[in-house]
Amino acid sequence: MRYAFILRNKLVWPICVQCRVLEVSVSGYHQHQARRRKIATRRHLSDEALLVHIRAVYAANRGAYGWPRIWRQLRAEGVRVGKRRVQRLMQQNAIQARGKRRFRIATTDSRHNLPIAANVLDRNFTASAPNQAWVGDFTYIATDEGWLFLAVVIDLFSRKVVGWSMRPDMQCDLVVDALEMAWFQRNPSKQAGLIFHSDRGSQYASEDFRKVLEHCSITPSMSRKGNCWDNACSETLFGSLKVERLYGQRFETIREAKDEVIAWLLWYNQTRMHSTLDYVSPIEFEKDWEEAAIKIAA
Repeated sequence: MRYAFILRNKLVWPICVQCRVLEVSVSGYHQHQARRRKIATRRHLSDEALLVHIRAVYAANRGAYGWPRIWRQLRAEGVRVGKRRVQRLMQQNAIQARGKRRFRIATTDSRHNLPIAANVLDRNFTASAPNQAWVGDFTYIATDEGWLFLAVVIDLFSRKVVGWSMRPDMQCDLVVDALEMAWFQRNPSKQAGLIFHSDRGSQYASEDFRKVLEHCSITPSMSRKGNCWDNACSETLFGSLKVERLYGQRFETIREAKDEVIAWLLWYNQTRMHSTLDYVSPIEFEKDWEEAAIKIAA
């Protein structure tokens, strides 16, 4: 596990520094890598056997993964195979990720006279530690019983969804509940200088939402008018949810839609490989960071 962590972060910290912090020898790391390469050269799966592994990964992730993520998960599970071979087999057997579609998110109502916060975040979607910058937004999901609205709070450090709320209306309680869930789950220090970024919709500009931000000593930040790129991370999350899980489904009840959304959010946090995080899940990314921080502090 230590050697895998070093390999994953070799472009972030020098190998010798990681080995010293993790209390392993540099020579031991290189010997481990040499053994892995030897095993990889000896191990060769037939196309039929490899296809079984590919189908298993594809099914486990409910068709959300294309060949790049499937290849990476196979490697993480110890199956040493070239990416082009995985791509070829998937193309030959018509295995592909759910097709991308454009989803127009039109829940923002910025035609109001409520106070608008400055764009403090200014598209800086990176953070060096948890609870430095959160972003929030909400979207809608159709059911036979009516609309279901979903609000989320995302920590930009790990892209983890740290808070969410679902209601059949888009009153300000929708976004307040999501923020309060994030606050109680993460319990950040009021002196941390946390920023919360959103669009300039009436829910986020409401007095109730501003009171929660003030009580928690969170600095508000809002996108520029009509500029969805200022909140691109949440738009990307909603696009992934709808493409990977909701597209093509019909929900007879709001309860069914809620269950499906919660299942996806838990899978996203715990399992889904995130390209921004070097293809690990948000929870795994935070766990690796915490272990490294403890070692460095010691």
